[in-house]
Amino acid sequence: MTADPTARHEPAISLRAVSREFRRPRTSLTQAPPVVHAVHDVSLEIAAGERFGIVGESGSGKSTLLRLIAGLDRPTSGEVVIEGRPIHDQSSRRLGWLRRRLQIVFQDPMSSLDPRMRVGDIVAEPLVGQRIGDGPSRRARVLELLEAVGLSAEAADRYPHQFSGGQRQRISVARALAPNPDILLADEPVSALDVSVRAQVLNLIDGVVEEFDLTLLFVSHDLSVVRHVCDRVAVMQRGEVVEVAPTEQLYAGPQHPYTAALLASVPRLDAALRGRSARDLAAQTAAAARPTDLQESG
Repeated sequence: MTADPTARHEPAISLRAVSREFRRPRTSLTQAPPVVHAVHDVSLEIAAGERFGIVGESGSGKSTLLRLIAGLDRPTSGEVVIEGRPIHDQSSRRLGWLRRRLQIVFQDPMSSLDPRMRVGDIVAEPLVGQRIGDGPSRRARVLELLEAVGLSAEAADRYPHQFSGGQRQRISVARALAPNPDILLADEPVSALDVSVRAQVLNLIDGVVEEFDLTLLFVSHDLSVVRHVCDRVAVMQRGEVVEVAPTEQLYAGPQHPYTAALLASVPRLDAALRGRSARDLAAQTAAAARPTDLQESG
């Protein structure tokens, strides 16, 4: 799909005073149901081609905000605009354009991949659903994407349970890329993975964003992960955005106490690494970067 060149002049994502409330079950017949303000009055703009991170502890509202942006939920108030087009004043039947422009990589690849489907069918699923191409062209696209994420053509005929966690997340990335989107949403994409393969998946996401010229919205509770892939970061606390800054500026001098507390909670390796030689550390870094996960058979 060729993107509309005029669309790149619009912000890829605009949030205009977006709020989302949930009502809990009544605790009393005489009182109104309690209201949870999951997202409260959030306004943001994310430029086309930007790598934008949203961080916060569990329950801060970041995943709810991502669902609102993806059109999987509707705001209680406010407006979500994707590439200049409001998405919540349209019926689900009229949002086919959004499914092409915007795709998601979810947190747990095992739960987001149908275990009854072969990998080739999983990656082709968005093409079938959006009636893109025919059988041969879809097969060619699947093989192209599997290669792009570091998997062999033989992977297309296997099932998700035959792969390691890191490989399954690669399959999820391939599926997200299938309709050639403009925007990639990543919801905690490495938090369910072993530490040994997180760096490989982060490098993969970084590479495909560059190669396919994508806008990236990356949600995580881990500030060190966001620092690796994002240009700018929004910090959420209790449903509100409390700070937005370029990544390095935020790390160098957080302006909000909550941001400073998050940064202080990131484990520091200085003490653990004290006394180890530079050669030892370089060897460990090189070993962690080797794509050993690609050779795993599951």
